[in-house]
Amino acid sequence: MSTSRKTTEPRPRAAAHVARKRFGQHFLVDRSVIQDIVACIAPQPGDRLVEIGPGLGALTLALLARVPRLTAVEIDRDLAARWRRQAPAQVELIEADALTVDFARLGDDLRLVGNLPYNISTPLLFHLLDAADHVRDQHFMLQKEVVDRMVATAGGRDFGRLSVMLQWRYRMDKLLDVPPTAFDPPPRVDSAVVHMVPHPAAALAGVDPAVLSALVTAAFSQRRKLLRHSLSGWLQQRGYAGGFDVQRRAEEVDTAEYVALARELTAATHVAAVPPPGA
Repeated sequence: MSTSRKTTEPRPRAAAHVARKRFGQHFLVDRSVIQDIVACIAPQPGDRLVEIGPGLGALTLALLARVPRLTAVEIDRDLAARWRRQAPAQVELIEADALTVDFARLGDDLRLVGNLPYNISTPLLFHLLDAADHVRDQHFMLQKEVVDRMVATAGGRDFGRLSVMLQWRYRMDKLLDVPPTAFDPPPRVDSAVVHMVPHPAAALAGVDPAVLSALVTAAFSQRRKLLRHSLSGWLQQRGYAGGFDVQRRAEEVDTAEYVALARELTAATHVAAVPPPGA
């Protein structure tokens, strides 16, 4: 369940650093919002926290009041240098573009958090799919429009490829709506916090992620038309002769049905790849 925050508490300004547009920097400065996010995360001393984009540290320092150490991924070299000076014993710094980081190499039972840059949020969410087996949960601040797409159900205009791919891999809950005034500089859009918990391996069995991704991409390639225009040919090329109803639009098919079809296609691909006896 989501709740909105109207902020009245005085807020510090993001001093001594000019926000860089190319990095999509909008620094969270509202203390009450920060406290709400930390309460949602509920960090414990033994947690393996990884923050993407610590920035000036509003959330980072609040987390470090609860845990002795965390890992931070920061692309801005000036901010990275600041963290090396400010908290070298508490922050294991990775100076890199988060899109290039292999998060699976950071360990297991990871808890990922961050105020994600809006200009790379969708590519980053897809990038993190590869590390989901190593993640306990994720708490991210994103553009509210993106969060609405992530948690959308079939039948609405927000439901699309992002919805299906993330809902296949995670259980997701929208937690908080955050206004532009909570940031310095304020963005031109509203934000929201989402909680993401990877589904257990048993729920994913039999589905090749590449097959599901290709299927959903084809389905939503002409989302205003019936699936017989966008998907029928794609299915025929893969020898599919099942009873999937293509007399619908892509957004009318829910995630579970896309996953079931991807499982059928994965199984068929596996059978086709196995040579007959004596071949």
